[in-house]
Amino acid sequence: MFRRGLAALLGAGLISSAAMAQTATPAIPAGPRIAITAVTQPLPTQPQYILVDQRLIRDGLRERSGGRIEVTLASHAERNLGGAEIVRLVRAGQAEIGAGTLSTLSGDVPILDGVDLSGLAPDIALARRIADAMTPVANRDLERFGTRILAMYPFPAQVVFCRAPFTSLADLRGRRIRTFGNSLVDFFNAVGAQPTSIGFPEVYSALERGVVDCAITGTGSGVAARWPEVSTHISDLPVSWAVAAYIVNVAWWNRQDPAVRALLEQTFREVADAQWALGAAATRDGIDCAIGNREACRIHTLATRPMTEVKATDADRAETRRIFEQVVLPGWVRRCGARCGEIYNQTVSPLTGVRFGG
Repeated sequence: MFRRGLAALLGAGLISSAAMAQTATPAIPAGPRIAITAVTQPLPTQPQYILVDQRLIRDGLRERSGGRIEVTLASHAERNLGGAEIVRLVRAGQAEIGAGTLSTLSGDVPILDGVDLSGLAPDIALARRIADAMTPVANRDLERFGTRILAMYPFPAQVVFCRAPFTSLADLRGRRIRTFGNSLVDFFNAVGAQPTSIGFPEVYSALERGVVDCAITGTGSGVAARWPEVSTHISDLPVSWAVAAYIVNVAWWNRQDPAVRALLEQTFREVADAQWALGAAATRDGIDCAIGNREACRIHTLATRPMTEVKATDADRAETRRIFEQVVLPGWVRRCGARCGEIYNQTVSPLTGVRFGG
């Protein structure tokens, strides 16, 4: 399914064995085999899993350690997980490394939701700067659970798919929209829509039957789930980025030889670079595949029923920023506590230009 995408990304140098070889690999001393269980992406068919995790984490660590590190890699679906259990799974030592979206993990660690609030980052470059700045802050809270972040990464931009035409955010007033996470609920309430909670596997039939009018997901995720068959219009306005993180069990990490930790740290820096580049490429690719742009559709599958792209207006972007500042950010601070507002002002506000509390 992703063969063309893999070839394109390799050709562009996004995920490249040659590029990996150009970086000096920390020497690993001889020793016993190191077995790592890693549970990462929601589905084994996602490009984040196939193009990055399998190549760099599973295969790359085996090759670069001379076979000493052996990673058993699985997706959430293969372990019958919903995703919210990842922090607890890693804390309990049932997996040395796990990954999940921050909005899903924030039930255990509320500060995580502040990395990817709806309307916070209008572009992926800013989303990465925020994620990098918030990683040390998030780790202070995660370490109370015996875990810490190795790397943050995005999925493609989270956008609106609708089963009837629209031209702007204002047109979504009154529509029933499938959302996930508290900040998306706040955002679409402010738009005047009716947020509805529906599990991702059920969204196709909900759109088909008119249970919801629109739904939010990543551009490529919606295409992969065949939403173009049951929706007609797709927005290019990023509402959020579904930022996720790879986390590690701290007790296990501290037992490893420093050279092993150095190799893991370097590998996950490369994983992060690859995932952020993939997130950028897959965002536009998902839209191109949805609208039937065959030549530009290289990562996902071309929709058999092309959709109409709805390009964001300056008014949409201004309204997104207003809703973030006046509704989403205060709502998150109410849920997370005053400390979270202080952390936002210290760490994120200098990057966004939006300050909590005026």
